[in-house]
Amino acid sequence: MAENRAQIVRLDSEDVRVNTTTTTAVRGTARPYLAWAAAGTTVLMWASAFVGIRAVGETFDPGALALGRLLVGTLALGAMAVARGVALPRGRRELTLIAMYGVLWFGGYNVALNAGERHLDAGTAALLVNVGPVLLALSAGVFLGEGFARHLFIGGGIAFVGVTVISVGAGGDHQVDGIGIVLCLVAAVCYAAAVTLQKPVLRTVGALPATWLGCLAGTIACLPFAPGLWEQTADASTGSIVGLVYLGVGPTAIAFTTWAYALARTDAGKMGATTYLVPALVIVMSAAVLGELPPMLAFVGGALCLVGVAVTRLKPRDPRNRRPTP
Repeated sequence: MAENRAQIVRLDSEDVRVNTTTTTAVRGTARPYLAWAAAGTTVLMWASAFVGIRAVGETFDPGALALGRLLVGTLALGAMAVARGVALPRGRRELTLIAMYGVLWFGGYNVALNAGERHLDAGTAALLVNVGPVLLALSAGVFLGEGFARHLFIGGGIAFVGVTVISVGAGGDHQVDGIGIVLCLVAAVCYAAAVTLQKPVLRTVGALPATWLGCLAGTIACLPFAPGLWEQTADASTGSIVGLVYLGVGPTAIAFTTWAYALARTDAGKMGATTYLVPALVIVMSAAVLGELPPMLAFVGGALCLVGVAVTRLKPRDPRNRRPTP
């Protein structure tokens, strides 16, 4: 009897291990099209943010614009979290990391980008910020153990060449301000560092609470800009206020949540590479909305960006599936 019970216990424990492994695998691979849709939503809305910032940047100072956008985003995310009864993380490590990437990404990134777009057009700003995915791939390889896959860096290199081509082309028709370049590169560094901090959090915290609390941390960091936001909102036109609200709901509340959802289901380096699509979309949107039409070289560079993103998405061949050499 004792031997039979011991066998049953061993079988039960093995079943538990198998079920746990299966559940984890299913969570990581089930419905991959949702992760793709989430990433696509993020890219589209983040592209529109560059144009929106440029459009309302004359009404709101960089800090006031960041705070107003984050206030709207925090309220929208909070309403969604309460409606869905989302449980908040309680671990000190998770909360610390959330606060860190919240201040860096929602706060520092937004203020730097808003200031940079006062000196640069939307397309050039998007191109410079897209140095971030290269930094992210390096950071993820070092700190997150994602390694340095050959196709990731080949695709990233192709896309980076595309960014360079667009930048050279834009320089012919647009005055490039050194201050704007530095500010956009600062935004890129904030982005890469923040995503590296965010990835471990998403292993245990859902996309919605991780985004909401991060947005809240950025809002608190930007509270010193409250007096300016109050004064500038009072003098703002209806169109500018609507633009500010859109930046808070779309590119902030929705896009950052869909980003977190997709990031939790793929590597940080691969997710960062998808944002190479943003400059191409910004160029199209900027031409349509702001009348900023880049030169022909920008379109060549945009095509290279698309090719680069496609390469980063290639799956390495499994050596076990290779045919033996005769």
